[in-house]
Amino acid sequence: MTGERGGNAWVGPDVPQPTRWPALPVSRWSEIRDTLQLWLQMVGKVSLKNTPMANHWWNAALTVTARGFTTSLMHHPRGESFQIGLDLREHRLHITTASGAERSMPLTSGPVRQFFAELMGRLDELDLHTDVWPMPVEIEGAIPFDRDEVHTVYAPGQAQLFWRALVTMVPVFGEFRSRFVGKASPVHLFWGGLDLATTRFSGRTAPPHPGGAPHCGPQVMREAYSHEVSSAGYWPGGDGEGFFYSYAYPEPAAFAVAAVQPEAARWSADLAEFVLPYEAVRRAPDPAAALMRFLESTYKAAAEAAGWDRARLERPAAPAHAPQLRPPS
Repeated sequence: MTGERGGNAWVGPDVPQPTRWPALPVSRWSEIRDTLQLWLQMVGKVSLKNTPMANHWWNAALTVTARGFTTSLMHHPRGESFQIGLDLREHRLHITTASGAERSMPLTSGPVRQFFAELMGRLDELDLHTDVWPMPVEIEGAIPFDRDEVHTVYAPGQAQLFWRALVTMVPVFGEFRSRFVGKASPVHLFWGGLDLATTRFSGRTAPPHPGGAPHCGPQVMREAYSHEVSSAGYWPGGDGEGFFYSYAYPEPAAFAVAAVQPEAARWSADLAEFVLPYEAVRRAPDPAAALMRFLESTYKAAAEAAGWDRARLERPAAPAHAPQLRPPS
């Protein structure tokens, strides 16, 4: 058996770690990640077609749950309400209707083309036929779902590690969000880039976004960035183990040279955002506190550089019900 020492467990390629901040080396699971992202894009596109438009496309984002990921409750034009969830404990996709009908399918290795056909077939069986554009978005060199024989790899343990990491992050992002009384997004998963994110808004409109994401028309980014934002999240890409990020749109003068915390955080000129390696957070004595310092300091840098009305937008003190950042020993 091969593996590496991570936290308090010996970790093999398909063995979930008990630690709350598992190691996520991109080199180990990038093929699995890419397959999972394509599956989630299919589910997200079904949600996009069966939910009313919400500002910044929040209607189509996915939520992290105690078992995996889920859409919001959708309402099909033929009259049935339903939702789709990916269960990363038993590794199945479940479609559940409000009337009690259900269909499921396994999450297992195989061509994306086959998964797409099976998902559309399960929807048809429930009289929930949904036409979606089969082209993945925000992915360079993407292959349409219905023709993709390239992405085939799924390993339950590695996918579960990613989900476990998100479950650990969500309370920190949630507390960060609770400290803001202005308009703020939920903590949700955007399937286009496969990133967990939450966004704060100043209340002011922003200049039209130039767009440029692969297979996304200009209206997509213009809606997403119609108003001035400070946004932060986690992306499982790049080198190492992915990274936490924080950016502002439009980028205010002097934002890039602001002093932020913790020490491992830096400005990426290529990405035009502050980044903090996930590995640096999980190895910190108090990972949640390290992540919160990054979220707070980068938001402060953006808000002050852009002249946000912080006294009006921020909660004077954390609410009494806010969860503790440090888990009990």
